[in-house]
Amino acid sequence: MTTSLRTGRLELIPATMEILSADLNNKGELARLLNAGIPSAWPPPLMDEGVIREFIRMCAETSGPAFAAWYWILDEPGTAGRTLIGNGGILEAENDASSVVLGYSVLDAFQDRGYATEAVRTLIPEIFSRPGTRKIIATTYPDLAASIRVLEKNGFVKTDRVPAGSGAEEGTVCYVLEHT
Repeated sequence: MTTSLRTGRLELIPATMEILSADLNNKGELARLLNAGIPSAWPPPLMDEGVIREFIRMCAETSGPAFAAWYWILDEPGTAGRTLIGNGGILEAENDASSVVLGYSVLDAFQDRGYATEAVRTLIPEIFSRPGTRKIIATTYPDLAASIRVLEKNGFVKTDRVPAGSGAEEGTVCYVLEHT
């Protein structure tokens, strides 16, 4: 995996086994590893203990599908300090090595400020730099307007043809970004 990625306001730090384990077991250690404050509301929506355990399993399983995740640190000039605000990553789509599934989540207190749009925009070239990756798939619920805006602002297009292996749950809508 790459080194950290920078945007105008964020540092995206690649998840490692050590970081994921600290996220699960020791928030003080997580703060040290990320060099950032960890809000009491951490983790963000949809990032529960089961998801973190699954990430740890995928990170350890080197023969499994490609997996990559980043922790999003707010590191905006002129602010008091660095703060963990969200995370996002990819998993290779089942039965399609040329596609990955993107997921992301931001703490409620940091939503509607463009952070997710900024982070996803920065991740897209990194994701497409993976050999053979031609398509990024993302699913969300139709009532999550902010999530839909993140995808649309980053060039994703809604599709009625949900790609196989995209992990789409019932009631979700699917967006796709193809490498040009």
